[in-house]
This record gives sequence, structure tokens and C-alpha cells, in this order.
Amino acid sequence: MPVSSPESPWSVDPAEVITRRDLRQTHLVFSIDPRGCEDVDDTLSIRSLPPDPGGQRLELGVHIADVTHFVKEGSLTDLEARARATTYYLADRRYDMLPAVLSADLCSLLGGVDRYAMSVMWDLDAQTLAVNKVWYGRTLIQSSYQLYYELAQALLNGEEAEVPELAQLPPGERDAKLAQLTQALETLTHVARQLRAQRDKGGALELEGVEVRAQLDEDKNITALVPRQPLEVHETVAECMIYANHWVARKIQESFPQQALLRHHPPPRQEFFNQLQDSARARGFTIDTRSNKALADSLDRAVDPRDPLVNRLLRVMATMAMSNALYFSTGACPVDQYYHYGLALERYTHFTSPIRRYADMIVHRLLTAAIATEKGAGPAKALASNKELEEVAQQINNKNRAAQHAQKVSTELFQCLYFRDKDPETDERCVADAVIYTIRANGMLVFIPQYGLKGAVYLKNREGQVVSESQDGGCDWQTGSLQRYLDHITTTTAAGASTFNLFQHITVRISVQPSRCHSDTIRLEVVSNRPHQAPETQAQNPQPQGARGRSQLVQEVVRQAEEASQQAEEERGRAPKLSKEEREFRQSKCPNLYSLLEEVRELALLDLAACGAGGGGLGAAAQACATSA
Repeated sequence: MPVSSPESPWSVDPAEVITRRDLRQTHLVFSIDPRGCEDVDDTLSIRSLPPDPGGQRLELGVHIADVTHFVKEGSLTDLEARARATTYYLADRRYDMLPAVLSADLCSLLGGVDRYAMSVMWDLDAQTLAVNKVWYGRTLIQSSYQLYYELAQALLNGEEAEVPELAQLPPGERDAKLAQLTQALETLTHVARQLRAQRDKGGALELEGVEVRAQLDEDKNITALVPRQPLEVHETVAECMIYANHWVARKIQESFPQQALLRHHPPPRQEFFNQLQDSARARGFTIDTRSNKALADSLDRAVDPRDPLVNRLLRVMATMAMSNALYFSTGACPVDQYYHYGLALERYTHFTSPIRRYADMIVHRLLTAAIATEKGAGPAKALASNKELEEVAQQINNKNRAAQHAQKVSTELFQCLYFRDKDPETDERCVADAVIYTIRANGMLVFIPQYGLKGAVYLKNREGQVVSESQDGGCDWQTGSLQRYLDHITTTTAAGASTFNLFQHITVRISVQPSRCHSDTIRLEVVSNRPHQAPETQAQNPQPQGARGRSQLVQEVVRQAEEASQQAEEERGRAPKLSKEEREFRQSKCPNLYSLLEEVRELALLDLAACGAGGGGLGAAAQACATSA
């Protein structure tokens, strides 16, 4: 493991430098990531090349952290990374696949420092983006700018924005460098639009997910739930990464037809589209699911100019119908199944995030071997066989599913934590606008754009009462009946009938349903059959600076009460009853069932070891213990 510390900072090896293509003085390299990102996997470059008889030329470069230079195959670090397979991103933290000295320092393509990279660079026709030549290889780069998405978008929009790397420069030099950076971003955006248009012609899908970020203060208290705001620069970066992944997939599959790690996305089963088609039909749209091209075109046409959320929800339902993309070894799958349905690409893999995905590390090694083979040198180490690679691919697929589930459960937990100490009857943040996107037998599924929440709203309770609408638009529970239709659901009481239609905006109240056996869950109930009109001050500034919400007041009162209790006990010469950890997690220092089971487990292991002391190994020891029992 390399060492890097303030006393002994890491630096590039001169012997390694001469084996790489040095881009530090020739290319303007920059990264665009979420604000505060430490594990910077990827950087970009774009520049004009001298024209040839065919016309103007551009060079697009994607430069990825060279993790495999530091993590040798078969090393302890490599084995641990393979076991983890991915970095786990939770709502308030992450669990890295690699040690921090690599993920946040030596491998991370931070601004202003020399870093090793694996690069793919395309010589393109400036007008058509026809590929004249592709270069793959190891490089030495220095990222000039470490941008975050909002800053890059502001520069593209022509807004005044402060770039930290330029803050200390004289005005003239700063303006010149800012113009150079802005020009590079504009050219990159133009190229990404054309690349996306090419994939759209082949049937690429523009799907929609619901991403929510828990905004935390310094004490890790949740201050807000913030849905991800889509920016064009997100698509620009994603398109460049997709392009690199596609070309690397082509390269390694051509070099190693029977043992390359690719990623395919099988077409979804047609019955999974039933909900999408029924919902679209209720709004007057027809969704054609015979191919990805037909589906993409249908979704593009399914736009309600009065309510943009309709198209967004249809795309969410299309996403829910998709099967999962999976890694596979090329020797274990027929060629006609290599296709990636969602991206509309014949070959695809993951190359651009080796700091957080082990699959990308495998692909880097395959690409390095392909380059060496092309030069006549051959791979430095024997490649994994098709069987071995397929086993690793299945293990990575399983770990990815676990990581996605952990992220989902973590988000749901933090959503509950946000609303847990808020009074749903008095706190305006617990009342929100919701859109109905599915009709069920006893209620409906709704989406809350303000918080990125999806959940069920029940129109019939356990007592057999149904929701009834009053004259002022409010709702209460009354004895009645419930009738479901394809595009709406109707409740009937003595006061009259209330109808809830697909894609209708309603007002819901958000609360937390506690459980002693399972995780707490979000509970939604109808407040009004009409759209929610948030107070003007709340909409503009949900939490005025310096103001304290109910949750903060509750925490402060509890903290003050605990401090007062502890102080009183200390004055009487007694230690505080409970530590912070014991209060939060209800840890006990008394004899308990958990401690007993742990002691039994340890005792069992000791007995097994004792039984095996005479020889025969663990299996023989277990058999001896069983016989003696």
C-alpha cells in the first residue's frame, strides 16, 4: 500500500512517467462532480485539432483514475475490493470499496496535482462526430479545475460564478482562463448533445428515477429532504462516460471474445408494462412497447402541457418495468444477448468508476492487456478464464443488488427520521401536494414532488369507513362504499360521491407509522381532494435563517432536561445513569439475552476447538463433539 502523509507526501515516479503519455502541458483537463466529492473517478478534456482535408477536427478525452496501477491483482487490497465489489452510498455516509489513501487521495483525480490515469481519446470530425481514430492508454494528467455540477451549469448559462482555482489570479489572466474554461464546457455540451441524438435514433430510453438527498447540519440532524434537480451538465457528463464505456467494451470484446466483462440489459417482459399502458391510456396517450425505439418515441409524445409531472411519472413507471442490467463474461452468453436495451448499444461495460466499482477494475486490466497484446507484448499476467470471470460477475451482481437495497432502505429511514418528531396536525411541512399515479383496490399510489416520496394513500380503513369529501374540499371518514375503475376510484357516502382520478393533484398529510417489530414507515392520508397551496413564505423559504423548527426545539428541550438531570445526580455524588449511546441505542449493562447468546456462541466455538485438539481438523472436531453429545 503506498504511503502519503504531510511528512512524506506521495509523488509520481520518474520511471513511471516515461512509460505514459504526458498530458499535463497539452490538455485542459477538468472534473465535474457533486459538491464536496472526494473520490473523483473521471475527468474530461476537449480541444480543437489541426484541420485535415476532411474538415475541422476535435479531440474528446475521458481520463479515468488508474486504480489498477496501485492495486495489484491478487493482493490483499484487491481481494478485499473484490469481496466488497462496490462502494455503498447511504443517506449520511458511504462505505468505500478501497482504503481512503487510495479512494480520496492517490487515485482520486483532484485538482492541481499530478495523477496517473487511463485515458480514451477520440479524433472526431467536428461537424458529424465521425470517429477518425481512437487512442487507448495510460497517461499522466493534472486536473486544472475541480468543478461541481451547479458551478459548471452556471458557467454554461452565462451567469457570474466564482471558480475557486481562479480566485487569486489577476483580473486579466482570470478572465482569459475563465473564457477558455467556458468555451471548453460549451464545446463539450455540444458534443454530448450530438452523441445523445445518435443514441436516440437507435432507441435509447430517457428514464426517470426518484433521487432524494437528506440535507444534514453539523450535528447530523436532518434539516431537509431535497429531490435531485436535473441539470443539462448531468447529461453532458453522463453521455461522455457512456461513450467511453461503449468504446472500451468494443475494444476488450474484440481482443478477448471469450473472456471480456461486459454489461447487458435484457428487454423487459411485456406484461410489466401493463400499469404504464393503462395509466397512459387514461390520460389519452398510447404507449408502444414493442421495442426500445417505439417506447422512447411513445414517451416523448406523452406530454401534457398543463402538467409536466405526467410525463415524468410515466417515465418513472417505465423505469419500474425495466429488468436489471447485469455483468457477464462474453464466453457465457450468446452474442445476440450482449445488447443493452436501455442505452441502445450493441456493446457496453463499466470503465469509468474504478474507485467505487470492482467491475471497472477488471475492465481496466482487460484494457491494459488488450493494449499490450496489440503492441505484441502480451498480457503481463494470465487472464481469468471464462468460468472464473462469470463467477466474479455473478458475485458483483449480487453485491450491487445489496448496495441498491441498502441505499433504498437508508433513504426511507432518513425520510422517516425527518418527519418523526414533527406534529402532522400543526407542522406545515407535513402537508404537501401529491399526484396520483396508480389506482389500487382500496386506495391509490401517489408521488410527492416536494420530498421525492412515493407511497400508498388508503381510502378505506379497518372499520369499513371511506374517505368523504366535504363542501370546502376537506376530507373525513364516513360509512360508505368504494368502487374502483381503470382511471379513477370513487367513494360513496350519505354525503355524496368523491372521485379521485389518475394524475390528479391532491393534498396529503405525512406522518410516521411506528412499529415495534419492523422499521417505521411513512404514512400518507388525504387532507383534501384539491391541489395543495403552500403558504407563500414557506414556499419561498421553508426554514428562515436563524429560525428553529419544532424538531430542533424538541431536541433542545430533551437535551436540557437530560443535562439538568445529570448535573443533579453529579451534585449528589452519583454518576449519570445513561451515556449518550445508551440513551440512543438502549444499550444495557445488565445481564440480557443478547449477552447470553454471545457467550453460548463463544462457548460452542471453544468446545469445537477443544474437541479438535487431538487432530482431524474442524470437521473431525465437529463430528467428535456430535458423537460425544
